[in-house]
Amino acid sequence: MTGFASGQGASDGFSWTWELRSVNARGLDLRLRVPDWLPGLEQKLRATVGDALTRGAVTLNLRLSREENTGQVQLDTQALQAALKSLSAIELEARAVGVALATPTAMDLMKLPGIVQAAADVTEPTVLAAVVQADFVPVLADFLAMRVREGAALEQIISGQLDEIETLVTTAQQQAKDRLPQMETALRDNLNRVLANSDGLDEARLAQEIAVLVVKSDVTEEIDRLMTHVKAARALLAANGPCGRKFDFLMQEFNREANTLCSKSQDSALTATGLDLKAVIDQMREQIQNVE
Repeated sequence: MTGFASGQGASDGFSWTWELRSVNARGLDLRLRVPDWLPGLEQKLRATVGDALTRGAVTLNLRLSREENTGQVQLDTQALQAALKSLSAIELEARAVGVALATPTAMDLMKLPGIVQAAADVTEPTVLAAVVQADFVPVLADFLAMRVREGAALEQIISGQLDEIETLVTTAQQQAKDRLPQMETALRDNLNRVLANSDGLDEARLAQEIAVLVVKSDVTEEIDRLMTHVKAARALLAANGPCGRKFDFLMQEFNREANTLCSKSQDSALTATGLDLKAVIDQMREQIQNVE
């Protein structure tokens, strides 16, 4: 689920930069930082990203700025006419009292407030929003391409871990068979001690307890389930589409069976294999956190 992409764009006196990144998360968590004065842009970007992704903590930043004015100005004719009328009135009043005024130049008039203004940006926010949204398409494509590359590498890692798990389960299966004679001898010795020191023992109850001990030491079911989980995991790797949540559940099942195998082993070699199995399962669980 990790990924990163960035991009830049410019149009009609505006420039912007994109930054799109994601890290691991149980679900899809979208966090967008987009200028709120561009109408509808955040909602459209959220929908676009949401359609492309199903898992991960995703952050999208759009930094938009207005470029510095290049010196273009415009003349406010109404303000100029008002200023000229005011100057004419002032000259008349000055002449009436015998005061001579210097003739103002064009530069003097331009310095008056409101006569000359910087050219206004005529770009409509809705038009700019559409342009910016279109510029996001290649950024998202780069982001998805990086996630695909990461996923291909991750698939190889998980596939190797499944091979290791399968090898350990096969070893555990053989060790479980090898321990049977030793377990039978131990069970027979314990049974003889019980019979030698017990008078009037209920044979039915004794048979029931023996059956319970046998069930508690039998790991056939755990080994079979582990093999089934390996096959299910390989099927998920081969399938198209998101599979991270299914893998999460499957890892819980892997861990549960490995724990049970260790608790029922009653054999040092089988216990060691079970611990190795748990270690590999935990390593694979960490990798699964990156799977969408």
